[in-house]
Amino acid sequence: MNTATKALLAAAGLAALASPILAQQRGQARLPAECREEIVKLCGTDRSQIRTCLREKYAGLSESCAAQLRERMQERRGSGAMMGAGTGPRAGQYASGKVSSTVIYGDHLRQQVDVYTPDDAVGDTPLVMFIHGGGWQRGNHKATVQAKPQHFKDMGYVFASAGYRVLPDAPVEQQAADIGAALRALRAQAESGGFDPEKIVLMGHSAGAHLAALVATDPQYAGDAFTAIKGVVLLDGAGYDVAEAAARPTMELPTLYRDVFGSDPARQKALSPISHVGGKDAPHWLALYVAERAGSKAQSEALAGALAKAGKDAQAMAITGTDHGRMNRELGTDAGAAQTQAVDAFLKKVFG
Repeated sequence: MNTATKALLAAAGLAALASPILAQQRGQARLPAECREEIVKLCGTDRSQIRTCLREKYAGLSESCAAQLRERMQERRGSGAMMGAGTGPRAGQYASGKVSSTVIYGDHLRQQVDVYTPDDAVGDTPLVMFIHGGGWQRGNHKATVQAKPQHFKDMGYVFASAGYRVLPDAPVEQQAADIGAALRALRAQAESGGFDPEKIVLMGHSAGAHLAALVATDPQYAGDAFTAIKGVVLLDGAGYDVAEAAARPTMELPTLYRDVFGSDPARQKALSPISHVGGKDAPHWLALYVAERAGSKAQSEALAGALAKAGKDAQAMAITGTDHGRMNRELGTDAGAAQTQAVDAFLKKVFG
């Protein structure tokens, strides 16, 4: 057993993780090397410290790696416990529902959108389009929806989860362009999808929150679909002002922003949603952030404040008792009641 695997076993401290990781010796699925390396990079290889480190810094894992850990546990136990601090819903509670249709909007495998439509959807049903996170480099529009499709269907909305190209295949500019293209493609199929093409809310988590905010403040990406964006829900994003995020010493991953956005001030500004506020911004905004994440708090409050000053309905709201990953994956569950209630109330205000 290599050092990375030993470190991961010590980190988990749970039989639910031990068996899936050891499964590589029995020809079964194993965690990808990049995920194991990510865990070691985050917490080191000291067996006496790594378990505590992962409990405290679990939010520092990429959404992709966190999802892979959860998938290994689900493979082993079906409805086994979720990775985290020993709390929260079990995997079996994340019933995402059946995909009703898939919209292809480009040649790349990631350029597709899964649509989840309520059985009773009619032409005036609003649409919630979700944008996954992953540090602009990873993530999956299928693996990160968790309970959201079923929850929003039950609330009377059509739910869509948008895939998009990531680094190194596509820089952030092209990622935002993909979101805009996905939005236009969805609207073109609104009639068959059972939703109103003029009643759309964008929702994004982490890097997806940045992309949602960028597309909803800079009309170049969505084009003629821009006016259909009636609201935006941001889940614990911390990159609405790229230059500030890259320079902030308290950011968990300060080098991430420099690696993704580069050092050119003009490019950083162009890709900062806050730089575009005051133009043709979407009218309604809700920026949720983990109360203990200083960077997310500062960025969320700054963006909401700028939008409010520009005359938009915008609010930043702290969510306690959660972390960066749980903010997303527990949305739509009892364990994520705080963020779920906030989002539901926001959508009701936007759509009536």
